Amino acid sequence: MRKILFTLLFFAFLSTTVSAQEINWVSLEQALELQKKEPKKIMMDAYTNWCGPCKMLDKNTFHNPDVVAYVNKNYYAVKFNAEGNEAITYNGKNYANPNYDPALANRRNSPHELSRYLRISAYPTIVFMDETGNVIAPIVGYQKPTQLELYLKLFKTDDYKSITSQDQFTEYYNKFKPEFQN
Repeated sequence: MRKILFTLLFFAFLSTTVSAQEINWVSLEQALELQKKEPKKIMMDAYTNWCGPCKMLDKNTFHNPDVVAYVNKNYYAVKFNAEGNEAITYNGKNYANPNYDPALANRRNSPHELSRYLRISAYPTIVFMDETGNVIAPIVGYQKPTQLELYLKLFKTDDYKSITSQDQFTEYYNKFKPEFQN
């Protein structure tokens, strides 16, 4: 009986430890406010409720322990429903979704004005911003942990600033050695 109880307690502990590994998501406004106290870059997940690859990104990549640890240490992480109804202030301008239809909350809806401003044309898109909230680059599509690692480190280290051509990016890509587990 003690052995069974110990095994159950062990698995209960293990499951709470694994589930506790999550990215610390904040709103865009919160991230911009946090940057004033401790400058860090922003990684914004622009998703929609109906998007299958968005759900895969959340499940497979944003719950990967290596991704979680790296993002929580080096970035402010923002979840943004790119077809949602949230009012957002960015760079002194208010953005909303005036054509939002609550009946379509889990289906294709009207794009949010901030999505249009950021030129998000596909989901998921991960938008990286610098320490002052200016857009560095949007990365379109589903990313495995090792694929996202390249961008997380490229932008964190500011290596992107010295890359001015596709050939230079290809060289960087080919030399990159991923450390995250997929």
